[in-house]
Amino acid sequence: MYTFLLKPKWIGFHLLCLTAIVVMINLAFWQLRRLDEKQTFNDRVTSHTDADVVPLDGALLQGDADDLIYRRVEATGSYLREPQFEVVNVTQEGTTGRDVVNALQLADGTLVMVNRGFVPTGTPLPAPPPGEVQVLARLKAGQSARTGQPADDGTRPLSEIRRVDLVALGQQFEQPLAPMYLELLESRPAEPSSVSAVAFPELSEGPHLSYAVQWCIFSISVGVGWVFAVRKSIRDRSGTKQPSKLKAVERYDPQAS
Repeated sequence: MYTFLLKPKWIGFHLLCLTAIVVMINLAFWQLRRLDEKQTFNDRVTSHTDADVVPLDGALLQGDADDLIYRRVEATGSYLREPQFEVVNVTQEGTTGRDVVNALQLADGTLVMVNRGFVPTGTPLPAPPPGEVQVLARLKAGQSARTGQPADDGTRPLSEIRRVDLVALGQQFEQPLAPMYLELLESRPAEPSSVSAVAFPELSEGPHLSYAVQWCIFSISVGVGWVFAVRKSIRDRSGTKQPSKLKAVERYDPQAS
């Protein structure tokens, strides 16, 4: 009765449904892994932000980036006025602008890049404070272009950059850069009023859980659709009328005899 389910077109239908279910379930688990990564990152950022401020030196910067990101540090040094960079196409609190970035040379000679803050479009980029400065900042890992995104070419002189790419920026200096950079929180002497501290990131979990639930629902829908398709075909085949095998019987009329 069910042998029709083994016909080539039905086998193709079974494989299509099975493939769709497997792919959707894997996508659901992928979203759950993304959620777990996001939660882990948020927990790390929160714990590091709440940790005590530590002094910054070259030795600290050689540590594991995962153990250092968003740690608050204090440092003393002097800015290099040139080269100065601007991270373009930045939006902060609904305002478009760019971030201004300079290198800070620490007392031990270490050269570390500093994102001094956000400057609105139309406002000239201010030069860094002269002389010795004391900064309170958070540590950040260097950024890099994702797949399909244009990258900054560090082999030529740069002024406008897309991100704080320490590999590209490192080619602009004669000495190596520290493997992490700073986002400025406070400075003595203070930055000009036109410079705003980079906003703290929103630590949301994103839509990963809802996406995972959606993929699970889609996979269940495919399974339910397969069941309905099979049952309908079985019902249609069972309901097909078969020709009658009963022989006609001559009616007997007693009055005719």
